[in-house]
Amino acid sequence: MAGARGLPPDEVLVQRLRDGDEQMFALVLDTWSSGMLRLAMSFVSTKASAEEAVQDTWLAVIKGIRDFEGRSSLKTWVYRILINTAKARGTKESRTIPFASLLPEEEGPAVDVSRFRAPGEQHAGHWAVGQAPRPWHVPEDYVLRGEVREVIAKALDELPPRLRTVITLRDVAGYGSEEVCSLLEISPGNQRVLLHRARAFLRRKLEDYLSGAHDVAGGRGRS
Repeated sequence: MAGARGLPPDEVLVQRLRDGDEQMFALVLDTWSSGMLRLAMSFVSTKASAEEAVQDTWLAVIKGIRDFEGRSSLKTWVYRILINTAKARGTKESRTIPFASLLPEEEGPAVDVSRFRAPGEQHAGHWAVGQAPRPWHVPEDYVLRGEVREVIAKALDELPPRLRTVITLRDVAGYGSEEVCSLLEISPGNQRVLLHRARAFLRRKLEDYLSGAHDVAGGRGRS
């Protein structure tokens, strides 16, 4: 997994944390905590409980940093503590998320089948007329106002916990597939399906939003 921007290599980071460098700890906290909070919310019942899980994780990191052996990246070690902490808290709240097998609703098509040519038609299985994804053009002012980021954040919050957990680890935290399988104790096949469905959901949300943005921009150009 690529290192986080703005942070030194693990060997430097770990040593500075062991030395009690408060400035470095604050930087790590600011860099990782938002992603950790989103991930923790997949396992517990409330945002407040997720915040407590993140706080407990950082306390455990402070206490255990001297015992960190470097068998994984520091971030993987921290996230593993977070997942275990959040899972334990979720169990107390009678909220459990099984990852070992797919749920029935996760086994269907990720994209509406009506968007494809039906069996028997020429080029069956390809996009139907007018149903192919439209090229995305984001007006600059939408980017500057952060509206696209807001759409993505809202879409992530709308995802079922299992899908949100996998896509948060893969596309937000930047973990590879093997690391995610290890962290969540799931098979590569399940990880791929969950990630595909989560990405398809986000793409659909962005497609709807950006199509609207394109129409608005086009209307302004004609006025």
